[in-house]
Amino acid sequence: MHGKADELLTPALSQALQAAMAQVNQVVLGKALEVRLAFTALLADGHLLIEDLPGLGKTTLAHALASSLGLGFQRVQFTSDLLPADVVGVSIFDTHANGFEFHKGPVFTNVLLADEVNRAPPRTQSALLEAMAEYQVTVDGATHALPTPFFVIATQNPVDLVGTYPLPDSQLDRFLMRISMGYPGEQAERELLAGIDRRTLLQSAQAILTPAMLTDLRAAVNKVHVSEALVTYVQSLLARSRNHPCVRVGLSPRAGIALLRAARAHALLLGRDHARPEDIQQLFVHVAGHRLMSNADAKEARSVAHSVMLAVPVD
Repeated sequence: MHGKADELLTPALSQALQAAMAQVNQVVLGKALEVRLAFTALLADGHLLIEDLPGLGKTTLAHALASSLGLGFQRVQFTSDLLPADVVGVSIFDTHANGFEFHKGPVFTNVLLADEVNRAPPRTQSALLEAMAEYQVTVDGATHALPTPFFVIATQNPVDLVGTYPLPDSQLDRFLMRISMGYPGEQAERELLAGIDRRTLLQSAQAILTPAMLTDLRAAVNKVHVSEALVTYVQSLLARSRNHPCVRVGLSPRAGIALLRAARAHALLLGRDHARPEDIQQLFVHVAGHRLMSNADAKEARSVAHSVMLAVPVD
């Protein structure tokens, strides 16, 4: 028998998690699903890509999430002239020490906001690859470990906008999920227009979760039960993606591992100690859409991911 997440979380930890989500929802109005998905990526120890048009709250969500974590935070505005050294750091010759000294870049933080990441050329985008995959960077042959935890929240504009470079498949695969914000509902938009400025709310946001709490939450995620039937369901989804007529290259085993890890975190956020097929279905398009290699654009790729999910029945 499976039960509630209370068996995995202390009352204080559960209360802090709910309070952190509530605070972010107060800043990002009418986007409860997107906020939950962002916390899912955080608890699953994955990175988050937020894609949408300018002005829909991508950066606001990233700031609100970081403000609730009580962690070190850095923001990098990606531009066409940004260099890899501007992100990871650079070695500078010190005449007094008669040697090179490494000066750390903004990537050496707990939460890195890579704003409009696809406005930088591919060479600069690739500077994040090793950091996101290995939690370290290598400069001039020397490897430097990143702080723990390390969480990248990247925002990007649709690739058809002027001045954008599409993220390579290897870069996209480093993101656990890709989500979109969308336009706010009528009531939420009215509150945004008539209410307090979001920047003012961000300045008053409190750090609710501590690094130790985040470590405990991630440990609890690993204890969320996944049944053999659910593993079989995920494996069937992977197999179907590799035989879909619109997919050039299907999902890898790493995508399946990411999907199950996200399902565990999603179940915990919903107060359960076990993952269900509905967790997979809620997350599949967000986890798989940007990993499916096809000739479709981002919006069509999400439709392809949805059709893959519909083609696989739940036993």
